Amino acid sequence: MSYRFGVITDRGIAIRTAMTDDDLSAWNDVRRIVMPNESVPTIAVLRAEERPDTLMLLAESGDQVVGSGVANRSQVDGGFVAARVVPDHRRRGVGSALLRVLLDHLVDRGFGSARAHVEDDGAHAFAVRHGFQEVDREVEQVRALTPDEPPAPPFEGVEFWTVAQRPELLPRSFALAQQGYADMVLKTGPAVVPINEWLIEEATLPGGTFVALERGIIVGYAGLNAWTDDDTRAENGLTVVDRRWRGRGLATALKRRQLAWAAAHGIREIVTWTQEGNEAMQRVNVSLGYVPRSVSRTMRRDLP
Repeated sequence: MSYRFGVITDRGIAIRTAMTDDDLSAWNDVRRIVMPNESVPTIAVLRAEERPDTLMLLAESGDQVVGSGVANRSQVDGGFVAARVVPDHRRRGVGSALLRVLLDHLVDRGFGSARAHVEDDGAHAFAVRHGFQEVDREVEQVRALTPDEPPAPPFEGVEFWTVAQRPELLPRSFALAQQGYADMVLKTGPAVVPINEWLIEEATLPGGTFVALERGIIVGYAGLNAWTDDDTRAENGLTVVDRRWRGRGLATALKRRQLAWAAAHGIREIVTWTQEGNEAMQRVNVSLGYVPRSVSRTMRRDLP
């Protein structure tokens, strides 16, 4: 991390960089409180994803951590920020103090814009007050599982393997993943995910990550990711089907195999996020029993 300093606000809040493993653990604790329906990354993943543009902050009142923040490069354009404050310490200027430091960092790093995600009206109002405007939305869908989920039926024309069975399929699937990212329905342009991030973040449950091959060529991929703090929950990673195979039910076939595997391995809830506008994948999820739970709004503002 390149941004090392301490800031004391006029309300007695100390803001400092999260540098040690204990700091990152405290940073994760704030995320758990503020975002209870999202998995937190492990310390190892946080370390692996550190970049020159990364800044992670803690906000402290006395010896109590009351907030956290992160600034980084966005996967779409510009920078990304998140300022989080535990409920008992909101409306005291902590979030604004964190956001000022994060935005200053992005300006210093040469970014011309900043993005943020908000999931409730209070966070939306906070973002608007600080100059952000909504540019996109993502929909959260959730699938409850029972131990007796049915096995997936046969699917003609392809063979299915898991990344646990054939680990080399994960890096080989990256080319198809890039096709999927390019086709994502984002109002502000396609996502750009480097292969090193792909290999770290995808298929953290390799036994539940399925790859479809046609005569040895990868034509479908469905990732499944572990929930750091709860073995009974998991999150869908990227689901992508080669353009030539779309509309034939291959995405459904991949996800049915995921559901059966997850149920057999003690998972009782799977969470997935899809962009507003990607109704095709949302319909696939609904057909498999997923139900909507929340909406995350993507906010953007220009930087001076």
